[in-house]
Amino acid sequence: MVNPNPVLPILEILKDDQSLYVRRSVANHLGDIAKDHPDLVFEICERWLAGSSNEIRWLIRHALRHPAKKGDRVALKIRAVAKAKK
Repeated sequence: MVNPNPVLPILEILKDDQSLYVRRSVANHLGDIAKDHPDLVFEICERWLAGSSNEIRWLIRHALRHPAKKGDRVALKIRAVAKAKK
């Protein structure tokens, strides 16, 4: 994705949707953005972690699954925090 900025406000709104289907779509979209702009996605996920619900923490873990599988330390750290937070 050349410039993900136009879709970020939409993802910001949809992250809190009641539907798992919509939240999964947000997570998948973030995962796609992370392929070309990992630092941007890491910043978004860290910001969303503050005061996050179980649903948002799941979304974050799902969004970062591919960078984490590749061993990205930042993704692994964010996922660990998202999993540990209660």
